[in-house]
Amino acid sequence: MSDGQERAWAELAPRYVIDVPRDAAATSILPGSAIDPLTVWGRVAPLIAEIGSGQGHAIVHAAATSPDVDFLAIEVFRAGLARTMLDAEKAGATNLRLVEANAPEVLQHLLPAGAAAEVWVFFPDPWHKKKHTKRRLVAPEFPPIAAAALADGGMLRLATDWEDYALQMRDVLDAADGFERAFEGDWALRFEGRTMTAFERKGIAKGRAIRDLAYRRVPRG
Repeated sequence: MSDGQERAWAELAPRYVIDVPRDAAATSILPGSAIDPLTVWGRVAPLIAEIGSGQGHAIVHAAATSPDVDFLAIEVFRAGLARTMLDAEKAGATNLRLVEANAPEVLQHLLPAGAAAEVWVFFPDPWHKKKHTKRRLVAPEFPPIAAAALADGGMLRLATDWEDYALQMRDVLDAADGFERAFEGDWALRFEGRTMTAFERKGIAKGRAIRDLAYRRVPRG
């Protein structure tokens, strides 16, 4: 990290970053470490979690413009989290918390079942080389994890600029138990709650189409 990011981490992490028990890896979550959202955010409010928040452009904007909603940024790269905290402080986003951890483990072990009103997956790493596509987040193992974290009727929102990944996402979620499409036609309309980020601009500049998807968590039996 830069010197400024190091200072941001030292000064702002106690306010923004959720300190979590670790399992074997540095970015793991120890099973049985669920938080109490009321304790963490100090109120009862809808909770939105963004997986792979990067430098925080989307989630800081969302938190600053939706003060009645609580937000959780999930990211493994500390420099991105430091940038997020700096921008959050500047924007006065007191409803935002961050966790430095692997996203599936956050959904499995840190969030109580049904705690999230929405889960966002915007421009995840496409692992575009064929030999690496098995590393993609949105694979058949992911929907049950997301479904467990979402409240009944909650939304899973996704966006990518890689066509083959978009097709994979749609195929995986169409086949998944616990979800139903929340859009008509081939793709969802652009989610108006997603601010334009550097990732999206980069994809557009390279001539790649942005594809959105939205799936609703069906009520538990």
